[in-house]
Amino acid sequence: MLGSTPGSMVKEGYYFGVPPLLLGGASYLLRWNMAAVLLVCLALFVFSFFRDPERAIPSEAGAVVSPGDGRVVVVTEEENAGRPGKRVSIFLAVWNVHVNRSPAAGTITKVEYRRGKFLAAMRERASVENEQNIFTLSTEAGEIVFKQIAGLIARRVVSWKKAGEKVARGERIGLVRFGSRVDLWVPKEAEILVKVGESVKGGSSVLAMWPTKAAAGKLGETSTAETEANLTATGKRS
Repeated sequence: MLGSTPGSMVKEGYYFGVPPLLLGGASYLLRWNMAAVLLVCLALFVFSFFRDPERAIPSEAGAVVSPGDGRVVVVTEEENAGRPGKRVSIFLAVWNVHVNRSPAAGTITKVEYRRGKFLAAMRERASVENEQNIFTLSTEAGEIVFKQIAGLIARRVVSWKKAGEKVARGERIGLVRFGSRVDLWVPKEAEILVKVGESVKGGSSVLAMWPTKAAAGKLGETSTAETEANLTATGKRS
């Protein structure tokens, strides 16, 4: 299984980038200058496409981060398996980082691969009709769903994780090649923090806040304790 070398480039970059680089070098030696330039430029593009930079992962309780880099193209209410919720869709242009990350910490309970079309990833129908990997993630707060979706140029969705594996928030889970889309679905209780048109970074941009019930209860208890302390301090409680 191919994976990533943190902070540099995913291993697939070497498979796709080294051959044109070597051919470019050979073309230069043969004085096929135009071919050499084109092949070297292609190799540099491939190396750039498969880059895998480190990201600062937010530590706030309840933060749900972006599964990928790109631009938010859809924020809408949407049901999933009969449950009301909200969906955020992000378009990954060819120049964006294409390594995808887990939006939250938890256990992957299901990874479903669906064959499909290769419509332009900007189109709304791509979320349903295109080839995709669908991840169901069980978290402390509940269940969320996110997708890797192929696009017009992207012809393969790659998952590095399997059902039953635990993941951390912002952990690398796979990639989609050459332009694509990622979707995130959260229950209706979550608060969406992004708008259409915003640019986001995978693993570091917070798309939504969805605190666990336990955390929410703890916050409530803390708030009550603070209130009582304030009342006592001001002489309003004996």
